[in-house]
Amino acid sequence: MNRQVGVATPNEKGIMERGLIIRHLVMPNETSGSVEAMRWISNNLPKETYINIMSQYTPMHRAFDYPEIARRITISEYNKVVNTAKGLGLVNLDIQWKGL
Repeated sequence: MNRQVGVATPNEKGIMERGLIIRHLVMPNETSGSVEAMRWISNNLPKETYINIMSQYTPMHRAFDYPEIARRITISEYNKVVNTAKGLGLVNLDIQWKGL
C-alpha cells in the first residue's frame, strides 16, 4: 500500500486525503504482537509512516474464556509499545490514552 499511496500527510485543514495510515490495537499480554509490529514497520516502511496506536481494547463475550485477553491493557503495556516505536525512530505516532 505504501508503494501505491505513500506516507499520509494532512492537508491545510489537517485532514488526511491520501496516504497510508496504520491502525494498531494494543492487546493485553502482547497478544497482538505490538512490539514486533513496530519493528516490522520500522524495518520496511518510511519512518514517517502515520501509526495510530490504539488503546481501547475491551474484552467482551467469549474473551473472558481466555485469560490472556480477559482484561483491558495496562498503562505499562501501552507505554512499552509507544516507547518501542519511538526508540525505533518512528516519528508520526498518534498516541491515545483513552480508557487507561
